[in-house]
Amino acid sequence: MTTTAVSPVLLLTAVVRRVERLSPSFVRIRLGGNGFEHLGPEGPTLDQRVKLLIPSPGRPAPSALLDPDGWYAAWLALPEADRGHLRTYTARGVEGEGDDRQLVVDFVLHGHGPLGAANPLGAGGAAAGPAGTWAARAAVGDEVGLLAPRRGHEHAFGGIEFDPGAAGRLLLVADETALPALASIVESLPACTRGVAVVEVPDATDFLDVRFPAGIERHWIARGARPRGEQTLAVLRERLDLHPERAVADASSLGPSTDLDDAVWETPAHSSSGDDVTASRRARPRPGDRDTYAWVAGDSDTVKACRRLLVGERGMPRPQVAFMGYWKQGRSG
Repeated sequence: MTTTAVSPVLLLTAVVRRVERLSPSFVRIRLGGNGFEHLGPEGPTLDQRVKLLIPSPGRPAPSALLDPDGWYAAWLALPEADRGHLRTYTARGVEGEGDDRQLVVDFVLHGHGPLGAANPLGAGGAAAGPAGTWAARAAVGDEVGLLAPRRGHEHAFGGIEFDPGAAGRLLLVADETALPALASIVESLPACTRGVAVVEVPDATDFLDVRFPAGIERHWIARGARPRGEQTLAVLRERLDLHPERAVADASSLGPSTDLDDAVWETPAHSSSGDDVTASRRARPRPGDRDTYAWVAGDSDTVKACRRLLVGERGMPRPQVAFMGYWKQGRSG
């Protein structure tokens, strides 16, 4: 008797169930539909990544044309008009059971106009891309393709990087694109968790309602017209006692990179540079850092600056940090 292997990849056509404007820069979209009873993960979503297949205007979601096995090659083989756009997002949450099970995704929107208003620039000055444009115009009943983990097969699907192990203290850093993941993470933490969270968003109206454990010291930053990441670095330097007066000099290197393929992705298990992270340990980390785990996500230039600060200057062991460039200035989302 043969058993057919079940793919860990759940390929669905997701239907918009609800659209909720959270702030000028954020809209929350709840997705459901046929097959969502099999949607994972089973436990907390943490920073679970999923992929959305954004249909081209006037075209159906391309998920109906694909199979979970070999989906990417098949998607690339589609005519450009049918293919749409592939984008990666983090889940804000997975809620409900059976026919009512839904995926919650928080999208960063474009500018401060009414929901659905066109704007060539995104929140924080980023270029408006197909996913943000779709989210800004989304209405109940719209469809989008979804690739997500199948319940019970989350490990094979992957997509969760937050892994603090036995660390007793957390350092969490995010911009607006990583805020949904950070929010999902902190809302899953035990009430006794200690640490620091630094969140930089376009405007004070984007300070969202996130339930932090009492032991997490929160720093909400409204970027305004100041350079992206400048204030985040200043707060980190102050909290880590690393010469706060150098923050402005650090920020001078935060301009858009000319290399759009310069990926920044390094976790305790993997590095985009190809380095063996587990074998790379600083000889003399500060005693307090031995018990600290850092999770840093957002635009690649700021993430790189944080990596230089925490690992290069502070000397935090690389196996105790996760640095993830979710996007790059100059590349639309």
